[in-house]
Amino acid sequence: MAVLHFDKNELGNLEYSLQREMLSTNRAGGYMSTTIVCCNTRKYHGLMVCPKNDDDENNYVLLSSVDETIVQHEQSFNLAIHRFPGVYEPRGHKYITDFTYTPCPAITYRVGGVILKKELLWIHSRTQLLIRYTLLNARSQTLLRLRPFLAFRDRHALSKANFYADGHSYPIANGVKNRLYEGFPWLHLQTNVPSEFIAAPDWYYSFEYAEEIDRGYPGHEDLLTTGYFEMEIKKGQSIIFSGSTEEIDPNKLDQVFEEELARRSKKIDFLSCLRHSARQFIVRHGDKTEVVAGYPWFGRWGRDTFISLPGITLTQGDKESCRDVLDTMVREMKDGMFPNMGNAYNSVDAPLWFFWTLQNFEKAAGGAKNIWQMYGNAMKDILNSYVKGGDYVQVKENGLVWAFHPNYAMTWMDAVVDGHPVTGREGYQVEINALWYNAVCYTIELARKNGDKDFVAKWKSLPDRIKESFLQLFWYEKEEFLADYVNENGQNTDIRPNQIIACAMPYGMLSDTLKQKVIDKVRRHLLTPHGLRTLSPRNPMYKGHYKGDQPSRDRAYHQGTVWPWLLEHYVKANFDLYGKDFLNEAIEILQNFEEDISISGIASINEIYDGDPPHNPRGAISQAWSVGAILRIDQMIKLYSKSR
Repeated sequence: MAVLHFDKNELGNLEYSLQREMLSTNRAGGYMSTTIVCCNTRKYHGLMVCPKNDDDENNYVLLSSVDETIVQHEQSFNLAIHRFPGVYEPRGHKYITDFTYTPCPAITYRVGGVILKKELLWIHSRTQLLIRYTLLNARSQTLLRLRPFLAFRDRHALSKANFYADGHSYPIANGVKNRLYEGFPWLHLQTNVPSEFIAAPDWYYSFEYAEEIDRGYPGHEDLLTTGYFEMEIKKGQSIIFSGSTEEIDPNKLDQVFEEELARRSKKIDFLSCLRHSARQFIVRHGDKTEVVAGYPWFGRWGRDTFISLPGITLTQGDKESCRDVLDTMVREMKDGMFPNMGNAYNSVDAPLWFFWTLQNFEKAAGGAKNIWQMYGNAMKDILNSYVKGGDYVQVKENGLVWAFHPNYAMTWMDAVVDGHPVTGREGYQVEINALWYNAVCYTIELARKNGDKDFVAKWKSLPDRIKESFLQLFWYEKEEFLADYVNENGQNTDIRPNQIIACAMPYGMLSDTLKQKVIDKVRRHLLTPHGLRTLSPRNPMYKGHYKGDQPSRDRAYHQGTVWPWLLEHYVKANFDLYGKDFLNEAIEILQNFEEDISISGIASINEIYDGDPPHNPRGAISQAWSVGAILRIDQMIKLYSKSR
């Protein structure tokens, strides 16, 4: 079977097709996302979801969907599908015969003797959606009717019928423009051929989004249609519908579509799909280049940015994007900390992952001198800020980092329910101190190579103190693994995956013997085909399924749920220890994901999976550090394959 090709039997089975979602981004903050049969099942779905302007970090659903109707002999066949309470209406999926993803999402419909192909194309670097309809076959005169449904609301919210929305349509070349509310951009709806727009403003009520209801959120929305386009379409003809925040020349739509389509990469296999997916996380707006942590609901997260960046850029040789993201983050650094979500500087590990990212960037960009010139001051500022300490983060006399906050978790295990962290992990955290040791050692190395004698003299004694304290505090002798965290109550010996990071850093504190014991413990308790569990199933706090309302899901988020991004460090630790003898197992880990690109977020990897078999995909349908980790594993496999 061709990669990401779905046939009539699969598409007609809604239990199957509604679980498969497609995503396309414009690399400028906007995206298109819906299911492969174009039935929206989330409030985050829409054909045009974008910021209001370049300075806006939020996204808004402008164009929710477009209903296509074929008219022959005064008979109408609506090709769309929507869910309303208790019913799907219309049921256009029964006309779908084919879906392909490359070079752009394309759906083929058959209604009697009519065969219509629909291709959806987001234009890169601006906010414009093109849909091309090609009449492949027809035996008599055929009319095409297009009815846009508008939302004009925050992607996290839902639209409700009201008296304030402006339902007027204002004529422009080959179309109309609409703006339901002040403060939003105008939405320009145009066609490449002259068409008749019949103005008929009307609310449609209670579109139902099953995924939101399953996640414990409100899931019903009212959408406004301001009218519909109608035009004749002849056999062999292509009609292009454009939705854009700018008015465009309709005579150029054919050329724009063809040129944009020619630039699309061919998603012909597993890895080409992932490389395409990786590029979708890089967003440029204004002078900023950022990483979207995941689609469809995440924005930029500092921690996710650094963890994912080498995988989504450097594995494809994209050093420019990597540096642009690093420079953007450094400009926003404050008191040695990076913004995590939005403008919250509440991540104790994000600054430490920055050093790990630089280590990978140095290998790709070449030269410790360049890294020190570009980022040496930032590196020293971060280390000094940790030593100086703050209200919730400080370096103790033993050289280790202590982090605590009463209201939120400062590590990546950051779920909070009812104002309290689910896994607070207050004290000395194992991965934080592994990252801290790596950061200190790497900075000393660069300072020495670049002649910064004062820095070396001040810091050179610290690594030995960190290592001695780390091994003394974290090694759990009874069962031979690393404690997850240590505080005034002693060691927390829950078996969690954070200890694997201590085995995978370029500068590590564990002997090969200790590494082997940690890896064996992680393999026995946490390893699954799709990532590492966040807690051993033998632990009474373990939760094997990520489902229910938000508090229920948050309680499971780091209490057994599987995370793919951790596999990168598991694989790295094994390769460091066993070399090419680990190659076959690494290949098997990579192959475990090949089917996943056609199961949930097509052409991508989900954020998380259930801890219990069959490890169903959960969370965001496309996650930056998941995709980056798999691409890094592929890179490691290629490296060790050469040494065979």
